[in-house]
This record gives sequence, structure tokens and C-alpha cells, in this order.
Amino acid sequence: MAKQEKLLTEQALIKEVCRRIRVARSYWDAHKNAACRGEREKALALYNTLTKEQKDQIPQQLRVWLRYRSEKYFGAHQTPPKRLPNKKTSHHRRS
Repeated sequence: MAKQEKLLTEQALIKEVCRRIRVARSYWDAHKNAACRGEREKALALYNTLTKEQKDQIPQQLRVWLRYRSEKYFGAHQTPPKRLPNKKTSHHRRS
């Protein structure tokens, strides 16, 4: 993945950041939190490589979602997601 990121031109990098943010938002809207978290982390990693001028080319709505709204739910201060128990070892009662 690192080689691919280096090959991206400036405009392609900006476009890729926007695409990843949009994908993360679509996962968020579909309540797919694990997928959203992964895409958000990828988008944020690429976003942090941009210069200030490049960041200004990202639409404001996408920047706000990436930096503020999603930080509220996926930030470092949040408890990481827990693994669900296997269905075979689940201790649910049968009625």
C-alpha cells in the first residue's frame, strides 16, 4: 500500500482522500461501524499527509465529518470495539 500512495499525484491524492471519506460516511449511514472505522483510519492517514493548501481543496463538508463528527465516535478517547462471542459458545437461554 505504501508504494501505491507514493505513486499518487497531488490531484489523485486529494481525490483518493475524498473518495475514502465518502466511503466511510456511506458505511456510517448504513450502520456498519467496523467498516466505517477502517475506512476512516485510511482516509485520516492520507489526509494527514496533505499540505495545508491541499487540505483546503477537500470539500468543507468532508473535512468537518472526518475531523470532528467522526472523531466524536471513533476517536482515541473511545473504547475500542469488543469482539462478539462465538455463537457456539454463547450462553443464551432458550425459551
